[in-house]
Formats: sequence, structure tokens, C-alpha cells
Amino acid sequence: MGLWPWLTGALLLLLLLVQLSRSARFYAKVSLYCALCVSGSTLAAVICLLRHGGRTVENLSIISWFVRTFKYMFGLRFDIKGRQKLEVDHPCVIISNHQSILDMMGLMEALPKRCVQIAKRELLFMGPVGLIMYLGGVFFINRQRSRTAMTVMADVGERMVRENLKVWVYPEGTRNDNGDLLPFKKGAFYLAIQAQDRRGTDVYHKDVCQPRRLPGGKECLSEDMWDAFTELWATQGAKGVPGPGVPIIPVVYSSFSSFYDYKTKFFTSGTIRVEVLDAVPTSGLTVADVPKLMDSCHQAMRTTFLRISKTPQENGATAGPGSQPAQ
Repeated sequence: MGLWPWLTGALLLLLLLVQLSRSARFYAKVSLYCALCVSGSTLAAVICLLRHGGRTVENLSIISWFVRTFKYMFGLRFDIKGRQKLEVDHPCVIISNHQSILDMMGLMEALPKRCVQIAKRELLFMGPVGLIMYLGGVFFINRQRSRTAMTVMADVGERMVRENLKVWVYPEGTRNDNGDLLPFKKGAFYLAIQAQDRRGTDVYHKDVCQPRRLPGGKECLSEDMWDAFTELWATQGAKGVPGPGVPIIPVVYSSFSSFYDYKTKFFTSGTIRVEVLDAVPTSGLTVADVPKLMDSCHQAMRTTFLRISKTPQENGATAGPGSQPAQ
């Protein structure tokens, strides 16, 4: 007996399992999503290299085109309100909530021109996905080396102003699993306040940017890179020094729990509602104002998240604060 009958039988069995088992359907869709990420990244990388020759923010238009096609495979729709607020012609820090591996689709749906992300360095080694992130200009942070992280953050601020970039940050620091927004980390807010909205100027005070040990003599950042970095920043002389700053633009995605839930192995079609909130100015603020700024942004985003997540979705479900979001 040849190989083809066995392959045909295995395929038919897989299709039967997908039809009968919700878990099988869930893992089949997640596997398809991962396969699309790898194959799409590979093809996009080739096109990026042929068109632009290497690493540049201009590659993001190619990358986003590929990722935006993924939603058709899963029956997803994005309803974005206030998109024009992101189309500004000056540097800014964009913050949004972080829910699951599907966030990349939501990011690319709303991504404005000349916008890059900050990501952990481990993602750089994820094969074609890491390569396409590198080619798209993503800034990678090594959370185990404080000196490297500080250098990268200084470079982020300098390039943001010099090259007129927008920087997209997930201030929760990790994917959400509790049906609400997690407390925010301070990094994005320090970055916005300390940046100077005029090109060709220093973004950070030089004494802060020099490689130093963390308080207590430690050289490695804690698990929470943002808090460790900003704690060092505030204790090394930046506190109380006002700067022109760049605005913060909050972006809120509704809960995915009406169509995607990792814990219950649920993955179906649905609508993601997205709201872009008004820009929050940081001009004249100092790092002493970070807690208040962070709290006001968190409160505004949480209120919006709970409101748009209660809106009935296409599949008839209602996502609310009691729902369990995806991992």
C-alpha cells in the first residue's frame, strides 16, 4: 500500500476531529494562525529585502498588508473608531491593552505610518517572525542586561524624535488573563515625558544614559524591565526636570472573550471594536508627574474597555468585565 492512502486517511480523521471536538477546532485554528505568521513573515521578508534592501520602518507597510489578510481566514472584523487621531505628523507614544497572540492582527489594522514597536529580545530569535520584526524596525530590549536596555531606550527616544517615529507600547507588560486591564508599567510614560518634540536634540539627560548599575549594585534588570529601568532613571537625576515631551495616544481593543478563549479552547468568528482616545499632552511634565499621568490613562482606557466590551458581538455573545479573556 502506498503512502497516499495513509495521508488521505489521516487528513479525513483530522477533519472529523475538528468537526466533533471544540478543542481540536481551537488547536487547528491556532496552528493555522502560527503557520500564517511563519509563511507570511517569510514571504514578506523577501519582498522587504528586494524593495528596501534591509531594516527600515518603511517595511511596515508591506508587513501590515500581509497580516491584515489573516482576519479573513478566521472570520474576524475590526471596527475602528477615531483612526484619524493616529495619523499625526509628529512623534508620539501609542499605548494599548494586550490580550493574546491575536493582538498582532489588531495592531496591524490600526498601525499608523512610521510607527514601530518595543519588544523583548527573545522574539528576535523566532525564525522568520523575528526576521520580519527586525526588518520592520522593531526595537528589541534585552531584559537581562541593564546597560543594553538603557542604551536601547536612549536610542528609541533619540530616533523617535530624529526620524519622526511613533512608538507603540503595551504598558501592561504582559498578556492579560483576568477580564480587565492590568496595572500599567511606567516605561511608556517616562519615554513620552523625557522625549523632546524637536528634531536634532538630546532626548535623555546624558548622566541618565550612561551605563550604571541598578540600585543595590545589580547589573541585571528585574523581570519587569520597565519598572527597573525607570526606577534607575528617576534616581539618577532626571526627577524634577521638565521637558517638552511628546503626546501619548491611548488605543483600546474590546475583549476577545466573545470569540477567543484559551482556557476553554474557544475560537470562532467575531468583531473586535477599537477606540482611539484623544491624545494626552505631556509638555511641561516631569517624572514626578508619571504616577498621575499613568493613572489617568489607565482609568480612561479601562472605562472604554469595559464599555466597548459589553457591546453585543456578531456571534451573539456579550463580553464584559466578568469574562475570561484570552492568553
